[in-house]
Amino acid sequence: MYVQDELYYDQYHEKKDRIYRVIHGFSESSESDNVKPDYYEVWGNAPVGQALANDFPEIEKIVQFSGRADILLRKGEKMFQEEEVFFMDSTAFDVFSWKLLKGDPNTALVAPFSIVLTESTAKKYFGDEDPLGKTLEGDESGGRSNKGIYTVTGIMEDVPQNSHFKFNTLISMSTFKQRRPEIFDWWGYVDFYTYFLVNEEFNPEAFQKKVPEFLARRVEENLEGYHIKAEPLEDIYLHSSALRQPGELGSMSNIYIFSVVGLFILFIAIINFMNLSTARSMDRAKEVGIRKSIGADRKGLIFQFLGESLIIVVISSILAFALVGVLLPLMKELTDKSFDFTHFFSPSTISILLLCIVGIGFLAGSYPAFVLSNFKPVAILKASAAGNQSRGVSLRKALVVFQFTLSIILISGTIIVYTQMGHILETNLGFDQERMLVVDYNYDEQVNEKLDNLKHEMESIPSVASMAAARSIPGSHFPKAETSIESESGEMRHETQPIFQVDVDFIPHMGLEIVAGRGYSRDFPSDLDNALVINESAARQYGYSNTADVVGKKFTQWGKEGKVIGVVKDFNFESLHKKVEPLTLMLERFASRYLILKVNSNDIQSTIASVESVWKSIAPHRPFLYSFLDEDFNKQYIADFRFRRLFTIFSVLAIFISCLGLLGLATYTAESRTKEIGIRKVLGAGVTNIVGLLSKDFIKLVLIAIVIATPIAWYAMNLWLQDFAFRIKVNWWFFAISGFLALVVALFTVSFQSVKTALMNPVNSLKNE
Repeated sequence: MYVQDELYYDQYHEKKDRIYRVIHGFSESSESDNVKPDYYEVWGNAPVGQALANDFPEIEKIVQFSGRADILLRKGEKMFQEEEVFFMDSTAFDVFSWKLLKGDPNTALVAPFSIVLTESTAKKYFGDEDPLGKTLEGDESGGRSNKGIYTVTGIMEDVPQNSHFKFNTLISMSTFKQRRPEIFDWWGYVDFYTYFLVNEEFNPEAFQKKVPEFLARRVEENLEGYHIKAEPLEDIYLHSSALRQPGELGSMSNIYIFSVVGLFILFIAIINFMNLSTARSMDRAKEVGIRKSIGADRKGLIFQFLGESLIIVVISSILAFALVGVLLPLMKELTDKSFDFTHFFSPSTISILLLCIVGIGFLAGSYPAFVLSNFKPVAILKASAAGNQSRGVSLRKALVVFQFTLSIILISGTIIVYTQMGHILETNLGFDQERMLVVDYNYDEQVNEKLDNLKHEMESIPSVASMAAARSIPGSHFPKAETSIESESGEMRHETQPIFQVDVDFIPHMGLEIVAGRGYSRDFPSDLDNALVINESAARQYGYSNTADVVGKKFTQWGKEGKVIGVVKDFNFESLHKKVEPLTLMLERFASRYLILKVNSNDIQSTIASVESVWKSIAPHRPFLYSFLDEDFNKQYIADFRFRRLFTIFSVLAIFISCLGLLGLATYTAESRTKEIGIRKVLGAGVTNIVGLLSKDFIKLVLIAIVIATPIAWYAMNLWLQDFAFRIKVNWWFFAISGFLALVVALFTVSFQSVKTALMNPVNSLKNE
């Protein structure tokens, strides 16, 4: 169900196979025909949409949107900062299959200040009242110019969970256009996502061949090395590598891993069944001999044993589906996904399940069926039990090795996953993140005008050590800016990189280390317009291997000119999946969105209450929205921790099933050697000797499994770790621990039965015939 949900992202759109989007590529070379872009981004300019619609008749509809914006909406006393808002073209309902419950899909997003709410959002503001035609007040404070009265023109179903981007509110694009009409003609301005619907004759390869000529004809601005590419909707969630996505993406490698682990568990269970069936085959040998002697043929016996296997699998399947129904709430906690059991029973899924039941029944019962049915009646009826015990031994040993090979791979994987995630949490990110209280006020202009007052009042709280303000914080959204810095040869070199707009206190407050020059200072009023601080990676990007050499060089950025005054040590402002990018820290306090407060008390709740009190006295028009920097930063790893959780549970389940099989096999082995053990005890063998005798063969098999599993696990986990720029080294001791654990588990499992057998009274085993 988990894998199916991941694979079915965006499949609910009726026209899914005809929906594409534009991704924007950029390369340093201007020879756009033959040069592959250095990277692609989904976030791009506005004019490309209408230009494509005009020049390509195979494109039926264009839909553009901007977001996900955070907007303060108010209805009376109810006030919420909505964090998933898109400014959307009126063609949205023509392209995407979002069900409008109330309102006209053709006009809902046409007029300025029209707003469409999802069901859950509408209920939050209006309760059971009909919202259609009602109004919401937007951004009363004027933050980001979203102030206005918005009329509710539509109510739509909540966006399905398996959608690659989600929202709770749509505002008409004409609202955005009314605010800043000029940017809709700028090819160099980035703030939009462009999706389009094509006709049945659309050919992606032919379209791509026409793109260079289209760009040469249409792009009016000097955008050297600019490319575009059509990306299918169905490829987005699992296969897109473009940057600046409008939502979260999945991981195809994780789907492969979970699928393989699921198959591992199934194979281990099948091996258990085959092992125990072949081990018990001698108990049924006389049955087979008698059946054959009274006329049963081999074909009938094969069908009998396969039928028995199939009945067991069918009963197991019924129990499994019952357990799935019971455990669905737990899966919600484990996966952050809501599964509807009824959706699982589509005709295609039921067909696959029936094939699996038949296939597993046949696979699990095949060897016992074909071996038992091949017995010769005379040989069976004459043979002694001891003489028949050797049948199938080699196969059982091979299956035990295979089983524990899979288990050791899973144990190794679990240890490495846990170690890597621990490494992520323990890595020094290069900035202070502990006890950093973050207040989000969404660029509110009134708040930014009162920053000095806020700083004074907040720092007067005894448990607040210091405060800074910034537009971006580590782990949050950040813009990119084209920055020109003087090279060593004296020429101005142009590069585009992330930018943090910060106040004068941000660098010392966050604990960033200055490695060359100085940081911003109130002692230098010119810093506000004529100074720039960059990180080490940015210095190297501009050609300075010795980062100190960039200090004093001229720069231009977003209308500012001056000199680079300092370089900060690289810090991880993005997740550890990525290398540290070049970054500039511009001094621009009035663009801030966040207050960051350093707390120096263990009484966090009391500090929060004091901060909230100050906030309400200075900014009563905004809700008090707070979080902690370390928690916010670690939200980037939600998918990784979910993966660890699921992988660990499945691994433990697989190992447990392996132990069940080993216990069953050990039990049968001990039973078949009962008289031998009785004789050995009469002759003086102790419990330790008996346990060693019964355990050594199984231990040898586990040791062989360790040797086979180690290189496979090493290769597989190295592949998984490639997704992290900051990763652990795969050491030999991971596999030593895995092998040791497997050995301990196997020894404990076998010894449990061995000790029980060794403690039996030999008189009982020897007198029983």
